[in-house]
Amino acid sequence: MRLAIVGSVGVPASYGGFETLVEHLIEDESFDYTVYCSGTHYRKRLETYKDARLVYLPLHANGVSSIFYDVCSVLHGIATGHQIFLILGTSGAIIIPLVRWIKPSIRIFVNIDGIEWKRSKWHGLARWYLKFSESIAVRYCNTVVADNDAIANYVLNTYHKECETIAYGGDHARVANPRGNSDYVERYLDDYFLAICRIEPENNVKMLLHAFSQIKKRLVVIGNWQSTEFGRKLFSKYQRKANLHLLDPIYDVEMLQIYRMNCHAYIHGHSAGGTNPSLVEIMHFAKPVIAFDCVYNRSSMENRGLYFKDSDHLQKIAMTSELSRDPEMLEIAERSYTWKIIRRKYANLFMKSS
Repeated sequence: MRLAIVGSVGVPASYGGFETLVEHLIEDESFDYTVYCSGTHYRKRLETYKDARLVYLPLHANGVSSIFYDVCSVLHGIATGHQIFLILGTSGAIIIPLVRWIKPSIRIFVNIDGIEWKRSKWHGLARWYLKFSESIAVRYCNTVVADNDAIANYVLNTYHKECETIAYGGDHARVANPRGNSDYVERYLDDYFLAICRIEPENNVKMLLHAFSQIKKRLVVIGNWQSTEFGRKLFSKYQRKANLHLLDPIYDVEMLQIYRMNCHAYIHGHSAGGTNPSLVEIMHFAKPVIAFDCVYNRSSMENRGLYFKDSDHLQKIAMTSELSRDPEMLEIAERSYTWKIIRRKYANLFMKSS
């Protein structure tokens, strides 16, 4: 069964949650995968990866370019005989009605990610287009995939359409025999708090940094500080604070495991989207999680953990709460967020369409 995956930056994964999803989905040998990749992202272009065929397009996978990237990927996939498409995100959804009209036999599954148009970084025409493309994706695809029950409820209430809820795995974050603690971690082993995220407004990075700049607790934040003006301004403002350690992105799983294993607690500031991959990854370490109080995070953690609404509240939790290992968080992760479970759910979904 030939299946095309559209909308990610590509594999090997080195960007975000969708890419990690693709990385693990293609390990399922039940399908003949083709993964569309951004040629601007990869210097080394592999023909295959984990037995999946890779097709490179000379376009960026994000921003305005993502519309053309997704549309061209789908058109190429149709021209090369693919009958099933998994589209990640809704940027290029304008092509879906045309595909369904010309080739009604083609099956299209869309993982709509979060409610993208609600993110604070979008305004005006961009926000309107994202809301429009979301509506097109939901109405015209065969099946909508949501990664969180709160997103599924939003789709049902807004578009009156049922969708499949399939989250992300996080068990890949644990490595059997990680390297020992090295100098770059040992500097922070004095009960540091950890956050791993993209440096974007809706992830409340500014709130985290402001809160910890007012207290003496250590905070390590790993993220793409130099990718946007927003990130660069935050980095410039807070990099000299002695208790704040602002690190560039890390994609080495063993290095990340060292940070996760040794942190005092994990802080999750995401306020938009659904189930966030970095959240389900840390849940596999049974660490206490302090999360921004929103319906998505509560749904992902089944109301476990601690929740904050603003900087003052976060400061209070960091200073006064007794934080200890949380085995129930691990139990949730092993029950809901392993790649074996996620692959099986996607496989069942694809098989029903055949």
